[in-house]
This record gives sequence, structure tokens and C-alpha cells, in this order.
Amino acid sequence: MKRRDFITFVGGAVLALPPAALAQEAGRTYRLGCLSPFTRDNLFNVLFFDKLRRRGFIEGQNLTIDYRAFTLHLDLISQYAAELVTAQPDVIYAGGGVAIRAVQQATKSIPIVGTTDDMVGEGLVESFARPNGNTTGISIVSTELDGKRQEILIEAVPGIRRMAGLADSGRLTEARARDLQEAARAHNVELSIYRITRAEEIAATIDKAQGSGATALNVFASPMLDGNVPLIMERAAALRLPAMYQWPAWAELGGFIGYGPPLDHLADLAARFAASILRGTKPADLPVEQPTKFELVINLKTAKAMGVTVPEALLARADKVIE
Repeated sequence: MKRRDFITFVGGAVLALPPAALAQEAGRTYRLGCLSPFTRDNLFNVLFFDKLRRRGFIEGQNLTIDYRAFTLHLDLISQYAAELVTAQPDVIYAGGGVAIRAVQQATKSIPIVGTTDDMVGEGLVESFARPNGNTTGISIVSTELDGKRQEILIEAVPGIRRMAGLADSGRLTEARARDLQEAARAHNVELSIYRITRAEEIAATIDKAQGSGATALNVFASPMLDGNVPLIMERAAALRLPAMYQWPAWAELGGFIGYGPPLDHLADLAARFAASILRGTKPADLPVEQPTKFELVINLKTAKAMGVTVPEALLARADKVIE
């Protein structure tokens, strides 16, 4: 975190710039399949498709996009993966480990660009340097940052004694949960972890956490939870419950605080992988990468609405403060 920018408005629009100078194969229409936890109009997708356009792959001109969003229909993820493979795209982008694995089970030949917490640790590629097979992509170290986010949230809410962690039951291990609880106790804070399996449980679970005395909420990294952040933000706002999110963009769009890689950075990495494969590079020849940029964004407007006075020392370390 190197700078502090005060801004009053953040929109989802992306400025139109001239297409990339690199010409694609004349007369060819490329095909991109997407299996994502997000809806098509999510900010990450807007950025991702714009980054592809800047590299010369333009939807409606030389690029066709076949899109499936799975957050609300996790039980259909294998069917969605099979449908994408049947369309025979040149490359498939998969967001989250469950999506990557579903596509891998559907094809051993079509190239896959994946974004998940740990490509190697989840067994999706053989190694960072040599992914082998038909898959490469980005390890976003999101669960490793859950503890860092917890520390920041404790600092951001002075006097906190009880906090809640909202977790995807399929993502957070018992060992990791104990580590987070011990780290909270070191700050004299009691951490209660609430696990859910479906989006339909989110609102009631947040209500339960707040009713049990939690005065802050750490939304742990998860494609399922991230795909439902608008719902989480709405409920947190109604309960005046300050919440931490895994992407800085969520704080820019009304959440209390966010820490992690900027979505623009991740979208650029994903588009670079996809464009390289569309131009003929094999996934096995593209080492897995990790984000190199991280940002802390604090929304003071949201903080004031929730009655939270964020310490000046933390504001001074933030990359962006929304007023």
C-alpha cells in the first residue's frame, strides 16, 4: 500500500480505448467459454472482456463468448461445463476451483485458464513452473489473506470484542478455522465462524451472527460467497454490521472495507493468459502466476452510516478512502 487516494464515486464503466494493434488471424472468429460464479455483468467480467478487446479479441467481431454462471445453480456445474465443451471453444475460462475441476472432468484437450486460491495445492496443476496438462492460470492466495483481513478488520473497528466469520462450508478447513480463532484471541477478540452451503442461507446466517453479539463480519474467501456479495452488503448495511471483503472493489461499491488484489489486475492477468492461448500457446507452456498487487480500500461513507470511526493510522495506510 503506497498511496492514499480520496475519491467520491466509482462506476463500473470501462473507458473505450483503441483495439490492440496486434492483428488476429484474418477472417477467423475465436470462441471463448466461461464458467464463472459471477453474472455476466459483474465488474470482473466487464474488465476481463475489455482486457481481451485491448488485445485484439473483440466480441461481435472476431470473438464469440459462451457464458455460464453457476453460483445459483451449483448442482448444475457439471452440466454447464459439458455444454461449454460441446461448443468446442478455443479456450475456457473457469473461475474457482470447483469450476476448474468440472471443466477438467469434461475435457482433457481444450485449454483451460483458471483462477482459484491455490492451483497447485488444490491439485489442479502439477506445479507453478510446469502446469502440464490442459490447464494454467492464476493462484490468488485468497484464503492466505483471510487472516490479514481479520487483523485489518479488528483494527478498523475500535473496541471490538466479538466478530463473526462467514465461511463457505466447502472451503474453510477446521485447522484454518482454529488458526483464525487463535489469532483473534491474541487481540482479545472472540471469533465465531458461521458455515453455509447455499446462497439461500446467507441472510439468516448474518442475522444470527449479529444477534449473537458480533459487531463485525469477515467474509472469508469463496467463489460462492463472492458471487453473492451484493446480498451480503445489503444485509450488513441493514444491520449496521461493518464487513470485510476479499476484493477492494467491493468497498468501492459500498462495502465497508476490502483488501486483496485489485480486480483490474486479476482481469489483466486472466486476459493475458486467454489471449496467449488464443494465439496458439499451449497451457503447459504458460507457468501459473500469482497477483503482485494488493490494495486496501476503506469506505468512510459506509463507516459513518454504521457508526464506525476508523482510526486515522489505518486510513493513512489505505490505498483508497471513499468519502
